[in-house]
Amino acid sequence: MKLLALLLLTLNLNTATPAQLEGLPGIGPVLARRIVEFREKRGGFKRIEELLAIPGISEKKWKALRDQLFIR
Repeated sequence: MKLLALLLLTLNLNTATPAQLEGLPGIGPVLARRIVEFREKRGGFKRIEELLAIPGISEKKWKALRDQLFIR
C-alpha cells in the first residue's frame, strides 16, 4: 500500500505533461515547457539530476522536487 501511495504522489519525469509538472512546487508554465523540451531533445531523462542542466532549476529547487519525481 505504501508503494501505491508513493506512486500517486510522484510523477514520472519521462511522461509527465506540462500541466502535471506545473503542479509541482516552484514549476510554472515556462519551466514546465523547458523540462518537456529538454526531455524531447535528449530522448528522455536517465537520471533526475539532469534537471540541474535546465535553466531555472537551481540545486535548491531540485532538492525540493527530487522526492516527487521518478524515472521509468
